[in-house]
Amino acid sequence: MHERYSEPITLKNLAAEVFVSPFHFSRTFSKITGVTPGRYLTAVRIFEAKRLLLTTSLTISNIVCSVGYSSVGTFTSRFTRSVGMTPTQYRAPEVRDLLVAVSPQFQRMPSLELLQEAGGGLIPAQRAGGSIAGKIQMPAEFGPGNVLLGVFADPIPQRGPVAFTHVAADSWATEAFIGNVPAGRWVVIAIAEHPAATTPEERFSIGATRGPITIKEGEVTGLTVQMRRMRPIDPPLAISLGDANTPVRLSPPAPGIAAGDRLLRC
Repeated sequence: MHERYSEPITLKNLAAEVFVSPFHFSRTFSKITGVTPGRYLTAVRIFEAKRLLLTTSLTISNIVCSVGYSSVGTFTSRFTRSVGMTPTQYRAPEVRDLLVAVSPQFQRMPSLELLQEAGGGLIPAQRAGGSIAGKIQMPAEFGPGNVLLGVFADPIPQRGPVAFTHVAADSWATEAFIGNVPAGRWVVIAIAEHPAATTPEERFSIGATRGPITIKEGEVTGLTVQMRRMRPIDPPLAISLGDANTPVRLSPPAPGIAAGDRLLRC
């Protein structure tokens, strides 16, 4: 999929590559990766489209062809539905500057200073919700990392988080707090950049909850996220903390919580 995403690929084609039935392939693939082959392929194609939109001057028509779609209309509809912005809106500077991307070929993390500047100052939270008290476990061999801990609706998110925080992790277990998380079922994903890394493979690490967690109104939910290196089977991830119309907004920290805690208002 990573090598041939620009081509038409069917479940039958994929299963034939490893000499098993389509049913067996789909079941095994979903068990190992956590998503179906179709959703994984869509994630690869959308990631490449985002990368090309933000790093090249290619027309949308050319990008559509290069990521495996035959119709500009179909691509635009699917992209807009998944990402929450049209391909044209995605090219806005606010999106590019606040992009978080992790893949073997393309990696990016905005600085804490840029997040603070883009937020335009602290504003009162406009919604109630629950909170997350997280612990980020960073193996010593990774070195210190700047970590984005976000709350997402999907295990392969295409949109920004509904709430997030940004912390510096330099020990085995670093604590993080996210306030004003809407009540509901969410996936928590952590992405860390390690500035002292000497190779691209060691520069980023990721971690996530094993499945969705339930956030209840007025309650604090505890969780632990174990960071690890990306694996070849991990889908590429690219989300922006801003959009073409609304800048990132920052909420004031909860009592006793460091000022690094943040809230993305959609």
